[in-house]
Amino acid sequence: MKQRTPVFVNILIIIGLLTVFYYLFVQSYQFLSSPYFWGTVVISAILAYIHSAIGDLIENNKFKKLSDEEKKAYLAEKKIPFLTRQYNAAFKKQSATEEKDILIDHGFDGIMELDNQLPKWWLGLFYFGTVFCIVYICAYSFTDFANPLKEYDAEYKEQTASVAKYLAEQPPVTIESAVFSEDNIAAGEEIFKSNCVSCHSDGGKGGIGPNLTDKFWHNQVEKTLFKNVFNIVDNGIAGTAMQAWGKNGVLTGTDIQNVAAYVYHINQEVAPITTDKGGAPAYGDEAHWEKQ
Repeated sequence: MKQRTPVFVNILIIIGLLTVFYYLFVQSYQFLSSPYFWGTVVISAILAYIHSAIGDLIENNKFKKLSDEEKKAYLAEKKIPFLTRQYNAAFKKQSATEEKDILIDHGFDGIMELDNQLPKWWLGLFYFGTVFCIVYICAYSFTDFANPLKEYDAEYKEQTASVAKYLAEQPPVTIESAVFSEDNIAAGEEIFKSNCVSCHSDGGKGGIGPNLTDKFWHNQVEKTLFKNVFNIVDNGIAGTAMQAWGKNGVLTGTDIQNVAAYVYHINQEVAPITTDKGGAPAYGDEAHWEKQ
């Protein structure tokens, strides 16, 4: 007669399975505070106790039918702690006597082989993996769990909301607080392509508007190039096509800071696009900017 698993072990296994099952379908650990989860745990524990009690009655009835030697062997085995029994069943090797009892003689070829059972730890992992695979497939098929597209959408919305919250909480960028950063050049280039190329052409080489890559500037309202560009983009130039992008609400202070960084970059860090290279002729006076 085989030894039975203690009821507390069955309850722990049930709680573990319920936790995995709930997480796969709820996709968060908020269910741990849900009365439905703990109600399921309590009901399952009660059923486990009922099952154990019925098992005890059946076990006692079978025990009465055993011989004295079988009763003695059963009681001796029952004294062994549960974890020790499990370890021995999973890892302990058979003795030489036990191996002789499970030898198979092919007869016709003279080969002897052991008819060993698969290790309990291997069987346990196999059964667990099978059950988990079934539950996982059900969760993947009928819920949003592990769905990469839906997870991406959720994370994208969270990031967009966090960026919007951050920008809303930050003070607006003004000419006093604006600073040049190479990290802003790429973003400034995109803004330039969307709003400025119609007058200043690709790369700022000039067209309707002046060449932004040379040293000649018609409007020098600030001492540094970066601040000068910020001022012009923000306030515009009266009597010209250069509108007040900032004052008109078309661009934010952050946008102007980025596009000013891009213009500073193509003027100070990139070779100028001169007339012989397709650039517009020099317009204005040669500028002598202070260091940034």
